[in-house]
Amino acid sequence: MKKIYITDLDHTFLRNDLSLSDYTKNVWNSYADEAILSIATARTYMKTAQFLTGVHVNAPMILLDGALIATMDKKVIDTKFIGKDIADMIIDEGWKFGIYPFILALADRNNLTEAFLHDNVLNKHQAEVLTRYSTADNLKACDGIRAMDENFKIVYMGEEDLLRELAEHLENVFGPDLKYIIAPEAYVGCYFLTILHKDADKSHGIQSVSEYMGFDLEELTVFGDNFNDMGMFKLAGTSVAMCNAQPEVKDLATVVLSLNNDEDGVAKYLEGLRNG
Repeated sequence: MKKIYITDLDHTFLRNDLSLSDYTKNVWNSYADEAILSIATARTYMKTAQFLTGVHVNAPMILLDGALIATMDKKVIDTKFIGKDIADMIIDEGWKFGIYPFILALADRNNLTEAFLHDNVLNKHQAEVLTRYSTADNLKACDGIRAMDENFKIVYMGEEDLLRELAEHLENVFGPDLKYIIAPEAYVGCYFLTILHKDADKSHGIQSVSEYMGFDLEELTVFGDNFNDMGMFKLAGTSVAMCNAQPEVKDLATVVLSLNNDEDGVAKYLEGLRNG
């Protein structure tokens, strides 16, 4: 039976400059004939495909924190949406705290086209994040942001105390039908609050991919660093945390690497398996 390797992207597989070394690509691709290879990320399909140019992926990818399961050739396997009415209510509740979100939505299912919506009212953290994107990333600026019909996730960025207060408020209003994840944003130096459908997470994504591909979770190895990776760590036969991972993630891991994402940690672990 084939082994399965699924890795997070940011601060795990990608280097901090969002690149992949030739060494990592070569080691990862060398497993293509003997293993099932995929990605589990908070990123959109578009960004993931850009980052993975020249990288072999032969199973559906877990995208947008599990809100989208899709193949590299844009076949949609599963989706978990927040509807427009609820999303607009979340926006209204968030504005009571003086903050608008980013919204990642599905604009065109046939072509797997995503939309990245943001209001023209931005805090300094949001403004910095947007410098990393371009109009080619389907950015849509709004005066008085409103959601689309099919929304993958709603993301607030700001100081930790504000986002924890907002998350508590939203949970009191909307209850357990939504998922609320707070985590540090290492690129910008703030925190982000991600709001998703209650079943949109990497653990449900792993189960969807497992059912689609027909593999045994005991044969699965996952790599990660942040809180949104913890669900898949609990499911996989082997879970590998980077040395730069959050302490809670390390506590769940089968293996904690001595290397970080800038040191080709994933590739060196895989090469070590082959070399015994």
